[in-house]
Amino acid sequence: MRGNITQNFDGLTKEQVSFSREKHGKNIISQKKRKSFFRQFVSNLGDPIIRVLLFALFLNILFLFRDGDIYETVGIGISVFLATFISTASEYSSESAFRRLGEENSGSNIRCKRDGKMLEISSEELVVGDIIFLGAGERIPADSVLISGKMGLDMSSMTGESREAKKEPDPRASSPSLSIDPGAKNSLPGGCTVISGEGMARVCFVGDNTLLGGIVEEIGMDTRESPLRIRLTGLAKVISRLGYIAAILVSLAYLANCFFLDSGMNRSIIMMKLFDMHYLFEKLLHALTLGLTVVVVAVPEGLPLMISVVLSANIKKMIKNNVLVRKPVGIEAAGSMNILFCDKTGTITRGIPLVGEYICGDGRHFPSLSDMKKGGEIQRALWISAFYNTSSSLTVGNDKKDSALGGNMTDKALLIDAAKIKNDFPNEDIKIIEKTPFDSDKKYSSLRTNDKKNSFLIKGAPEKLICDVENYLLDDGSERPLDKPNFLRTINEKTKEGARVLLICRGNERKLTLIAAVCLSDKMRKESPSSVKKLHEAGIHVVMVTGDNIETARSIAAECGIIGGSVDLCLTSSDLAEMGDERLSSLLPRIGVIARALPSDKSRLVRVAQEREMVVGMTGDGINDAPALRRADVGFSMGSGTQVAKDAGDIIILDNDLSSIAKAVLYGRGIFKNIRKFITLQLTMNLSAVGISMIGPFIGFDAPVTVVQMLWINIIMDTLGGIAFAGEHARDEFMREAPKRRDEPILNKYMIWHILTMGIFTILLCLSFLKAPEISRLFRSGEGNIYLLTGFFVLFIFASVFNCFSARVDTISLFSGLGKNKVFIAIMILIAFIQILFVYLGGTVLRTAPLLPMELAYSIAPALLIFPADFAEKLILRGLFSKKSGY
Repeated sequence: MRGNITQNFDGLTKEQVSFSREKHGKNIISQKKRKSFFRQFVSNLGDPIIRVLLFALFLNILFLFRDGDIYETVGIGISVFLATFISTASEYSSESAFRRLGEENSGSNIRCKRDGKMLEISSEELVVGDIIFLGAGERIPADSVLISGKMGLDMSSMTGESREAKKEPDPRASSPSLSIDPGAKNSLPGGCTVISGEGMARVCFVGDNTLLGGIVEEIGMDTRESPLRIRLTGLAKVISRLGYIAAILVSLAYLANCFFLDSGMNRSIIMMKLFDMHYLFEKLLHALTLGLTVVVVAVPEGLPLMISVVLSANIKKMIKNNVLVRKPVGIEAAGSMNILFCDKTGTITRGIPLVGEYICGDGRHFPSLSDMKKGGEIQRALWISAFYNTSSSLTVGNDKKDSALGGNMTDKALLIDAAKIKNDFPNEDIKIIEKTPFDSDKKYSSLRTNDKKNSFLIKGAPEKLICDVENYLLDDGSERPLDKPNFLRTINEKTKEGARVLLICRGNERKLTLIAAVCLSDKMRKESPSSVKKLHEAGIHVVMVTGDNIETARSIAAECGIIGGSVDLCLTSSDLAEMGDERLSSLLPRIGVIARALPSDKSRLVRVAQEREMVVGMTGDGINDAPALRRADVGFSMGSGTQVAKDAGDIIILDNDLSSIAKAVLYGRGIFKNIRKFITLQLTMNLSAVGISMIGPFIGFDAPVTVVQMLWINIIMDTLGGIAFAGEHARDEFMREAPKRRDEPILNKYMIWHILTMGIFTILLCLSFLKAPEISRLFRSGEGNIYLLTGFFVLFIFASVFNCFSARVDTISLFSGLGKNKVFIAIMILIAFIQILFVYLGGTVLRTAPLLPMELAYSIAPALLIFPADFAEKLILRGLFSKKSGY
């Protein structure tokens, strides 16, 4: 057969090959040079928060030898390294989609004819115009057109669809000028696999000009910054400005105290100090050091590490909900998403066709064979057809449920339904005399058996069989004339609703009797309508993007609630092609369905939505979806999809279910709120530390908190605090909130109010403890007020712990939902226990001395005032803003 195929095709000459290679290049997809891990690491040091930390690290190193502040220096250095390393490792691995796809087109040999000789050459040596030969199991090396033979392709690597694509020559088709159409009957897209048949093809495009080459180029393009990075950039600017302002104020206050207050406002003493160069330089240097110290203290050095901890800690939880996070920043973006472009097949629907109903010639409808008259002639004939006029075979799985092996999806669906009544016909002895398998050209399969009543059975497309149908079958075996016009109207309505209709008949080749029409449908997942409703309640606009016809797409979209209200437009790919970006952008809020969609439509939809400053989500499973998945703010790749799609996406939905996407949104919103809670706590305590350090010297305490004590406080606030908040439960009410704007600041009104009120209250509480005579009399006297300062250290730590409870919720009840975060409770108990141990074991390292039980109680008791202060603060807050104010 191959000899017949190849006749009269001698292929390119040596000169033609050289000319083609010079003009169109080799069949190699260009690879963008990958950054080394080190270069990527250095690049990530430009993160906005990391830059602030690096400046603080520089200042610490500058004054390290003067003050011996090695602990703070090491702490900031470790935080910078870990946060940058984690983000670099994530980004470095995410480039595997680009690398993997570039390798898809290399490394195989192909049969090619040149100068009249059959050769086997590397696929990389192919040029435009080459004649190649393909058979079952071979991979298509470049975009080509079939010029002889017939074959079936597995295009799942390209489109994500598992259905076999039949290909045959098309003499009327002209040579493609820009790119091949994957849907054309003679096109052979590079990267797909031949699963049946064989043929000869002409190479039309190679290397970067192939469909795969275009996809690689799109995947390699830079994407825009994530919502979280934009917000952190804004936060870094705010923290920097506040730190610098505080540093200036502290420095000026110190100088004013030295030159004016200590001089009793005496003009002559002030002038003497100002003209004493040694004294002036010493005080200016100390003021500068004090100011720089304030900047360092103000910087939340644990923030990058905490964000990594929060994101990573939630990844394990999400796997249990069939959500696998590849890029941690993607899950936070899911929480901010306000538009989702979603596939139909396998996501909204099950992706597996099932029997929807049987329609008899007299108009009766049955959901399944088991619903028909038991033992009736219609039921028996359909049972024989399902079990014998098929390419599938029945098997029993490990779960003891029937399943079908082999054959196409239609055969499997009919067999599984018929298996429900397999025990109703135990004594049937059906033997196959002749069998004609299904053929995509003839669009039917037929069977001859030894059964007298069903000696000839045929099933196929209505348009192929209806002309030969005269009668229809009744349960008693009798026949009646079929009202064809009325029956055709019925099955046409089913087709418009999205069902695939087949006729099952018996008789002979010239005269058929209708047994029944069977409607096969890719049934909607039962969770889809509720999932769409949840997404709508969350303020997310859902657009279904499908390759199906518009009638089917509209029916499914209406059934699951995507279409309704102001969302009333169903468009096709050709409709999109006819309108400009500005028109598409204006219509986007009304669009619910894009039917007959092409891969390029997805990328365009993402781009147009992003130009409206929307946070865009996109689902996909094929190689051709990879560019859109990468371009989107959050790409949801399906667990059943291609590896390239999974590599390009941010999140993998393991069960392909829309409800899992809704869960990802919920987790994303919870994570962002947890980040806000941690920032609220950290800035509250940083404000407290800055305030106490700034005011302490003016009230007689040069170092209320030592460097080592500050290190311990940072461990509580940064590492342990991050872990504690990472366990906060994502509550269902989060899904009833509107999505956050892409550029919405991390610090909102509620947070600023809370940080200021609770920070100032903590400062006043701590300073009162140090200065009030009533408090100092409760402690024993000791060298350097050691017992009072130990009590103050205990107070500050417990104030930090109780501020954790305050920052954890934005409700008046501090203990709301606390039982769902047992890690938080455990960490708070651990901190309290270690702190008490430090009182008795810390010694000179932590500047502590053992306290008497009553002294310990006097130290802890004032910290409890955080709770009533928080209650009053939140009551006032709801009066000033609104009941809905919060994170």
